[in-house]
Amino acid sequence: MTQPVPTRLAALRAAMQQHGVAAVLVPSADPHLSEYLPAHWQARTWLSGFDGSAGTLVVTASEARLWTDSRYFSQAEQQLAGSGIALMKERVAGVPDHLSWLQQQLQRGDVLAVAGDSVSVNAQRQIERMLARTGAAVRIDLDLPGAIWPDRPALPQAPVFAHDPVYACVPRAEKLARLREAMRAQGASHHLLSSLDDIAWLTNLRGSDVECNPVFLAHLLVEAAGRAVLFVDRGKLDDALVAELAADGIDIAPYETLTGALGALTAGDKLLLDSGRVVSAVAAAIPAHTARIEAANPSTAFKAIKTAAELDHIREVMRRDGVALVRAFRELEDRLGAGESLTELDVDTLLHRQRSAQPGWVGESFATIAGYLANGALPHYRATPEAHSKLQAKGLLLVDSGGQYLGGTTDITRVLALGETTPEQRRDATLVMKGMIALSRARFPKGASGPQLDALARAPLWACGMDYGHGTGHGVGYFLNVHEGPHGIRPPSPGGALVPLEPGMISSIEPGLYKPGRHGIRHENLAVVIEAEQTEFGEFLAFETLTLCPFDRRALEPALLNPDERAWLDDYHATVRAALEPLLDGADLAWLQRHCVPLG
Repeated sequence: MTQPVPTRLAALRAAMQQHGVAAVLVPSADPHLSEYLPAHWQARTWLSGFDGSAGTLVVTASEARLWTDSRYFSQAEQQLAGSGIALMKERVAGVPDHLSWLQQQLQRGDVLAVAGDSVSVNAQRQIERMLARTGAAVRIDLDLPGAIWPDRPALPQAPVFAHDPVYACVPRAEKLARLREAMRAQGASHHLLSSLDDIAWLTNLRGSDVECNPVFLAHLLVEAAGRAVLFVDRGKLDDALVAELAADGIDIAPYETLTGALGALTAGDKLLLDSGRVVSAVAAAIPAHTARIEAANPSTAFKAIKTAAELDHIREVMRRDGVALVRAFRELEDRLGAGESLTELDVDTLLHRQRSAQPGWVGESFATIAGYLANGALPHYRATPEAHSKLQAKGLLLVDSGGQYLGGTTDITRVLALGETTPEQRRDATLVMKGMIALSRARFPKGASGPQLDALARAPLWACGMDYGHGTGHGVGYFLNVHEGPHGIRPPSPGGALVPLEPGMISSIEPGLYKPGRHGIRHENLAVVIEAEQTEFGEFLAFETLTLCPFDRRALEPALLNPDERAWLDDYHATVRAALEPLLDGADLAWLQRHCVPLG
């Protein structure tokens, strides 16, 4: 950063005074409400210096506060030190959320500014309801952070390409026909999509405008009886791809012309949109005479359920990813054993080299987390050249990593014992493993949702007075975003949607435990929901584990596992060995066999 954070805040406050604004709200968002943002829309990071993926900054004339969740408490404390910004820990007793805090700060006649391209329609309504009690107003037409950002990065210009039909499995024309059926069922003449993963999935296109997510900046307007228009920078597509899209009923229009197209909708049109995934600045262009049908994007539910063909590709990708992990972990173990000096950065290098050698590899699915000892207690820790730890032949190393392949997306966490471990470390790792096994073995009735299953993974920790602050599982895309809805496995929340788990849905299973200053534990596999059995009580579902890589049993205390848990772990390692043995040889094969020996 070329300017210190206090200087940037001073510039923002000067702009606030000039425009008569009492407070500015800076979410972590872009016009597509993505989880991970192109640099052009990372205003919260630029203003605050905090670069975690989740956070909300609020600035008034005299105060600045940043809200984030427990994954980032330690990181935020470090990065906000000396900035003049106070950390507000979300979901901690006695800490108000940002809207409640704003409600206390603002008075009648005050104005809150939030950029309309960074807040959803639903979020704007919530803000307006909260502030109506104080008599304050909201303006979405002022992007004050953008106005004072002198070296703001340009929009990304990465090329857009077609997802290879061998892997795409379902033609885009078929996907669009299915979408139009859903539109007609809801009485919609048009459907607006701004969420990048929905657009990429529907069009069978991919890009790289967002780091580690194979998506591209675009909006899509679909007619129920007609064509679709993809609003995207034309320079990102070659002529052959434009012609291919036209043949499938998709026309190309400049990215910035979406609002004009929305403004041309007529009084007889009925527009379907997801008000939680369309920003206020875009929705403001919809004429008052055009009826709105506010509902979830049908494609979100469609793409969450993987087809049999997609699952076949994913299973093969898991074999290839497992091979890469075995080779990387074996080399790491050998080089440390030989006394070589290695750091957390070398872990990322090893994983990248081995994954990039696999067929169909495209890139990482997120930035590798390699946290040694106390760094492992930071759930989203990222080693940098300026701040990282040297590895030693003792203690635990948490490695959370993933790959993007043409045939699927991977996400896996393993905890490696680099040498001698303490009884506390082994106990903690085993308690987390017991939770992972409990959820992986679960059977549940059709219609059950993730929040109903979440406690299964936490129960062993709860029994010992411990817990973790993040969700237990998230959906995963198909060569798409590593975090995908609509389902998830997390504690119930007031008003939260209970999305039933359905066969074909992929979820991570990743309980954890974090002890600041000591160590962090997280075990993670990806699993797909499958049909289990039909009984007199109805249909029951289960999980099939997809990830293929041994757990480091040296980090565990086997005596704490009951016979069923030991059997699950032995069966899992037998599956891993059978799947990966044909693809390995030499020292790598010996490493696999050694790490898959039954507990006995």
